[in-house]
Amino acid sequence: MEYITQGFAQAFRIIVSGDAEFLGIVGVSLLVASFSTILATLTGVPVGVLVAHKHFRGRQAVLTLLNTLMSMPTVVVGLMVYSFLSRRGPLGELGFLYTRTAIVIGQWILAFPIISGLTVAVVKGLDRRIHTTALSLGADSTQGFRMFLHEARFGILAAIVAGFGRVFAEVGVSMMLGGNIKGYTRTITTAIALETSKGEFALGIALGLVLLTVALGVNVLFGLFQRRTE
Repeated sequence: MEYITQGFAQAFRIIVSGDAEFLGIVGVSLLVASFSTILATLTGVPVGVLVAHKHFRGRQAVLTLLNTLMSMPTVVVGLMVYSFLSRRGPLGELGFLYTRTAIVIGQWILAFPIISGLTVAVVKGLDRRIHTTALSLGADSTQGFRMFLHEARFGILAAIVAGFGRVFAEVGVSMMLGGNIKGYTRTITTAIALETSKGEFALGIALGLVLLTVALGVNVLFGLFQRRTE
């Protein structure tokens, strides 16, 4: 128990002192997770709305695929993207492997099905009479559709939060595609895995506390936003 107590004490000292390595790791994690979540939002939300709102051939297959990809293991995504970005892969000439760009690509693939799949569920659960009522009150089709989506804003935001949580806490993609390079692609989760394997618990504990704090903070902000806009 003594080494655990010492580990927490050293972890708090690292956090309070603003250790450069610690802050760099946190910054990389926030940067790549934010970029990948933004990309997944810009692509996943429109796809989710389209799949939920339109009826087309193969729609059920698309829904099944999205639901399957929502639980896809991170190491599978890492392996798939690695095979494309490696030197012998079709995109190897781009030189993306072991860069932050590679991590963003992998995390985008992880977050996309979560955001789009949850968006589908939210939009499908809305009362279709919202759109009809808007049209009857004089709105055109575009305005009616915007009102319809406005009612889904909390659910869509929750989907985005879920997507961010998925990529911020993952380790497989970051390790395989980023290479865990110190000061460049080392994220919170890969650093925790490395420090634990070395028997150095202080930095790992400090990073773990940040991981939990960010997760809590995002959900608290979402709750506050929801209460203020209701």
